[in-house]
Amino acid sequence: MEPSLLREQQGDSLLETLLNVRNDLIKDFLDERHLRAHFATRFSIQELSDRKVAFIKKALMEKLEEPLNENHFKSLIDELRDTGSDELKEEDHGLFYKELEMIFRNYTF
Repeated sequence: MEPSLLREQQGDSLLETLLNVRNDLIKDFLDERHLRAHFATRFSIQELSDRKVAFIKKALMEKLEEPLNENHFKSLIDELRDTGSDELKEEDHGLFYKELEMIFRNYTF
């Protein structure tokens, strides 16, 4: 197999892996208990209204349908491609949370 074609296939696999990690995190937050606990811990919001929960869940469901934002994950993608690894380090998980924090911040008012 041609090296560039092999690299492209590995890249597709890498993007799929990262998408799966992101989607698994989203699915965790679709559990209302996890969502409410996160808001309590991260934003010190002890009471999250049912209405806000519904809007957040809707936004998360929409995010679940979106492709991976390659610009947001560019540094991680480049690092994993350069090293040939598909192992995520603990600090890499922050990127996934950061992407969702953009949604969550809309509901902290």
